[in-house]
Amino acid sequence: MSIADYSKFQTYKNLIQSLPVPFIDEALINDQFLLEKDEKKKLEIYYAPFEYVNEHAKVVIVGITPGLHQMKKSYSTVLNVMDQQLSDEEVLHEVKKNSSFEGPMRKNLIQMLDELGLNDYLGLSSSSELFETASHMVQTMSVLPYPVFYNGKNYNGSIPNILKTEVLQRHILDYTAGELNKLNDALIIPLGVNVSKVIMYLADHGYLNKESILNGFPHPSGGNGHRHKQFAANKEDMQRKLQDYFGVQAPL
Repeated sequence: MSIADYSKFQTYKNLIQSLPVPFIDEALINDQFLLEKDEKKKLEIYYAPFEYVNEHAKVVIVGITPGLHQMKKSYSTVLNVMDQQLSDEEVLHEVKKNSSFEGPMRKNLIQMLDELGLNDYLGLSSSSELFETASHMVQTMSVLPYPVFYNGKNYNGSIPNILKTEVLQRHILDYTAGELNKLNDALIIPLGVNVSKVIMYLADHGYLNKESILNGFPHPSGGNGHRHKQFAANKEDMQRKLQDYFGVQAPL
């Protein structure tokens, strides 16, 4: 990862390290961490240290945007490793490992990945290792790299339309397209319909190889009550896609 990729972290690191703990929402959601605001669309974008890019990843798991929970987890990770004499890149790697899809969402995600057999293709006993000892195999990211809030709540990708809202589309093209382009045709797993729309938009505009995209994966949030039905409906197609992508059947 180049210095330019984490210059933002160098700008905000001291601010994060000076925060009192435990965090209160107002300490994070305020002007000192505000990156951009669209009052007409009721959108606010805040800084969180999610810049780490694993250019050697075999799998890319893509969400919509970090929520407030992940934002807090990312800040607390920075504070927890403050005394370990780590480089900025190492700190940002720890943030990704500890914060990405953290909480019940991660458990649901791992369960579905294992049911598809992704862990077998990667030689892992479980996809949970992607967030532990096998973190070198995965890049976790969001199509909107920094936390986005709509009307004060976590943005879900639907309202306003993610691809028809200038500030959001700009972040996708300025950050996400370039990040994905570094990953050398790694398997891309978009989580949910709205993320899939963005990923296919980037593929249609030549930023990505469509053959690397595993479509049909539901968003693993506990708030997605349709995820079991969606997963069951798309499971066979996704398993065929994995077989085509890896060129072999999953080991027994």
